[in-house]
Amino acid sequence: MSKRMTARTALSYRPANPELAVFVSGITSMGIEVLALRIVAPQFGSHIYTVGGIMTVCLAALSLGYWQGGKRATDATNREMTWLLLGTAVYMAVVIYASDMLLSQTAALALPARYAALPSSIILFGPPTYLLGFISPYAAELSRKEGTGEASGHVYALGTIGSILGSAATTFVLIPALTVDTIGLVFGITLVATAVAIEAPSLPQKPTFASVGIAVLLVVATGAGPIALDHRGDVVYHTQTAYQELEVVDDGDVRTMYLDGARHSAMDLEEPERHVFEYTKYFHLPMLLTDDVEDVDNVLFIGGGGYTGPKDFERRYDVNVDVVEIDPQVTDTAEEYFGLEHGENMTSHTIDGKQYLQNTDETYDVIVLDAYKKDQVPFHLTTVEFMELASDRLADDGVFHANVIAAPSGAAGEFYRAQWKTMDEAFGGTYAFRTSNTNEIQNIEIAATNAETDFSEADLAERNDERDLGIDLAEEIDHYMDEPDTSDAPVLRDDRGEVDSLLDPMLGQRYVIEETEDNSSAGGDGGEPAAPAVALGTAPLVVAAAPKKRTPVER
Repeated sequence: MSKRMTARTALSYRPANPELAVFVSGITSMGIEVLALRIVAPQFGSHIYTVGGIMTVCLAALSLGYWQGGKRATDATNREMTWLLLGTAVYMAVVIYASDMLLSQTAALALPARYAALPSSIILFGPPTYLLGFISPYAAELSRKEGTGEASGHVYALGTIGSILGSAATTFVLIPALTVDTIGLVFGITLVATAVAIEAPSLPQKPTFASVGIAVLLVVATGAGPIALDHRGDVVYHTQTAYQELEVVDDGDVRTMYLDGARHSAMDLEEPERHVFEYTKYFHLPMLLTDDVEDVDNVLFIGGGGYTGPKDFERRYDVNVDVVEIDPQVTDTAEEYFGLEHGENMTSHTIDGKQYLQNTDETYDVIVLDAYKKDQVPFHLTTVEFMELASDRLADDGVFHANVIAAPSGAAGEFYRAQWKTMDEAFGGTYAFRTSNTNEIQNIEIAATNAETDFSEADLAERNDERDLGIDLAEEIDHYMDEPDTSDAPVLRDDRGEVDSLLDPMLGQRYVIEETEDNSSAGGDGGEPAAPAVALGTAPLVVAAAPKKRTPVER
């Protein structure tokens, strides 16, 4: 009898079960870690503290799972691994359905800005990663490999291969193709399918019923969408691109593009040529700094967004406009929702801004850099090496214009002062303009001429009166700033990583975007004064309410 039971056990036991479990746990644990940034970034930003916090939480939870799993491994069974996988799948349904609510609730905690994302990361990603940590020591215990070393090495190799696959698949395949909720569903169903495979072919009643129920729960959570009420307006389009979360939101007559939860472009649906954001009018200041407007033939924008600036330049001036936008879905969205039309004078290039300048032999009269976010600045587009490259691609009397987000003074102005000093080292003359009368974080426009120049505010006002640009820049010139004290500011260089520390004082502070109701952008003079500033945090306000579809429209 004992021999028959032993033979039956040997026949029913499949050595692939522990290996399958550890391989899938590697895929999902690393996939969750990659996906976590996409879930958290719209609320807390995608700066280094968010990334580092997520990595810290996931590694700590995984280590704790390894430790606890190792202590219990002597009693490990395939059935216990089944329940661990199913428990993780249940938590994935929680992440899908309740992530927005949990993010908004934890955002209200009184924590220093650099630690603000930690509570939500712990709640959302700690438990599932902890449960998956049990799998490896269980699999090592159940492995038929001879010796502890061989079993451990085999398990580590399979888990690492799974992690590589999970990281690569999530980064290069799933995120560009699917929504966050759908990716969560994929991970959850994968865990359920693995649990079923471990129990096959016998398929006991409890694990089977639980697997079916959890699969239904995952589908329902994905279909219902997260618990959230969006006060920004009606979400008419939402997607996850390879680079960021992208949303188009209509609030009355104003349509806004959000990238990772931050406003980047806006268009008045009733008056498309109006500048909704005041700072986009400052993009025309280079036309006052160049020697002759008639000599401006080629303009380059690095950063497209809703293409407000490029469309305005193409419409207003007889120039060729090149736009470098690294995210092709941003350009597609601008075409679909912001009236972008590519004509013979407008060309888009899907490439990194620095790479484009390195590869092109085109000479530009104006280059506008509009690729910065408040909490995430492409480091390689800030350095003196990049500025010198831009200078080389400009005509002798060309103008480089950078849209910088910082405070005019104080600790939150450290990045502005460093960027001013860096640009001043590469160009002949440097000028700065604030966009708000407050001292809060705002768009600060820094323009630099390739030639040696020394324009005063009065000089620019005189040129504004003399030159027929079709847009009055008198108010913008009034925001002319004196040269900042840069004695304590570094010159940003490729071999140093100072940008994150310079952005650090801005975390958690108000970011003021001035909006304007005037009609000067359509060719008038002056107009109504700017509307009150709009203060933004790290993300749009989201509060708990009735279920809302996260993705009303998906392409």
